[in-house]
Amino acid sequence: MAKNQEKSVTAEDLAKKQREISVAEFFEKNRHLLGFDNPRKALLTAIKEAVDNSLDACEESRILPEISVEIIEMSENRYRIIVEDNGPGIVKAQIPKIFAKLLYGSKFHRLRQSRGQQGIGISAAVMFAQLTTGRPTKILSKTAPNKPAHYMELHLNTQTNNPEVLVDDEKEWNKDHGTKIEMDIEGSYMKGAQSVDEYLRETAIINPHATIIYTNPKAEQFIYARATDQLPKEPEEIKPHPYGLELGILVKMLKNTESRTLQSFLTNDLSRVGQGTAKEICDNALLDPKKKPGEMSMQDAEKLIQAIKKTKIMAPTTECLSPIGAELIEKSLKKEINAEFYVAISRPIFVYRGNPFQIEVGLAYGGNQPGDLPVSLLRFANRVPLLYQQGACAITKSVINTNWKAYGLQQSNGSLPVGPLTILVHMSSVWVPFTSESKEALAHYPEIIKEIKLALQEAGRKLQAYVHKKNRIKNQLERANLFEKYIPEVADSLERLTGESKEKILAKFDEMVKKEDIQRQIHEMESLKGDTEDDRSRKLIDNDVDSNDSNDEKDIDE
Repeated sequence: MAKNQEKSVTAEDLAKKQREISVAEFFEKNRHLLGFDNPRKALLTAIKEAVDNSLDACEESRILPEISVEIIEMSENRYRIIVEDNGPGIVKAQIPKIFAKLLYGSKFHRLRQSRGQQGIGISAAVMFAQLTTGRPTKILSKTAPNKPAHYMELHLNTQTNNPEVLVDDEKEWNKDHGTKIEMDIEGSYMKGAQSVDEYLRETAIINPHATIIYTNPKAEQFIYARATDQLPKEPEEIKPHPYGLELGILVKMLKNTESRTLQSFLTNDLSRVGQGTAKEICDNALLDPKKKPGEMSMQDAEKLIQAIKKTKIMAPTTECLSPIGAELIEKSLKKEINAEFYVAISRPIFVYRGNPFQIEVGLAYGGNQPGDLPVSLLRFANRVPLLYQQGACAITKSVINTNWKAYGLQQSNGSLPVGPLTILVHMSSVWVPFTSESKEALAHYPEIIKEIKLALQEAGRKLQAYVHKKNRIKNQLERANLFEKYIPEVADSLERLTGESKEKILAKFDEMVKKEDIQRQIHEMESLKGDTEDDRSRKLIDNDVDSNDSNDEKDIDE
């Protein structure tokens, strides 16, 4: 054997090098998947996760949210983030798990609308803070006025994905209940379209029931007061709908169910399935309704899936959603955007893959918005702003594919329209199809794109009525001013030709011009700024636009 011949590596040698990795170790090396891929985005993501948790906690406890966000610049590219809320607080035993254990939470298995689900967000922010500065995250939480506040300092052990409590103490806190989180991270603060400032502004728009007090690193304070004292409707948890089941999920459910028969499994473990529908599914599948779910084979499960597709089943209940509503969307736009015309639309609830979802759209036109730049597009999912990956989002595609020229705006092929307009699009769903774990863009599902386009077209027709009437009045006024300029000369000529007095001729010309009527119409248009949607609908000319959705359906199909 040659001395330089390499020693062969056996399977046993390879086995010694292999070990299980924790989910925390995985995301420690792949932090970009969670939104921590650059310093500016990292600062935003950490604040976003904390604010989203605060809003969810307040809403579940039926408390009007009051959230304070403060960013303190400690040194170059190092910031201290402090987020405080008035929520229900967190019991002592849960604090370490919620803030320092990935994939720990109560929302993943619940089919209902919520901001977070996986239990990754805030613990990932804690892990990132620990990785970049080495400092622990500080938590202060209080559950009742007569109880002390629990104070902890935490680290996350990435090898075991378990929390390490460095400090555990009780403190006095002049607050009835709430939670406060403080963490130091490396990041970059900049203003602009994808900044913390913009995120909090958009969060205030899409959560009109929340008050947000924000202090930036320059010690400038912004207060976003709530637009309503009405809390969002509390979404109810629903069971999986048969139309949304996949084979693997069905097999898992059959194995884990407590139901004793196939028929009871269908009625108890799935939504919208009664006794009659369950029996029809079993008949279509040629399966015994009394068969035990645990004895179902893979072939039986495949038969069941095919039978479900053949059976007419009611659509999922919509109580699992909590849409904002057209009226509150309009109020929020008026509160944060200076425009001259506002309109909001809530589409009927639709279903894809057995999951109900609803699209809402708001438009704010005119005012001090620039008319020579692309429109401002605000994208939201389950009341959370989507600031990144705009070009990859189904919302952006829907806006681009809508013909905005028909509604009075300029638009080039494959581009956003140009004009003084803000477009708000919000999707509510029990399962939002994000393109990545960082939840920044919606996947291109045809059903979702179609519903967004229909909502945009419905809102666009109302905008069209306003813009067209405004242009008509403007043209009338220009013609009247031009005609008025030459009235004296024409009156002199007519006086010589007809012998009629010049005063009578001028009076008849004034009656023809009807400039007072035009000014009155301008005043009416100005008065629309403060009107509600119902008021505007009564004032605008109904026959200016066709409000039938069937035309939009035809446009999309073509």
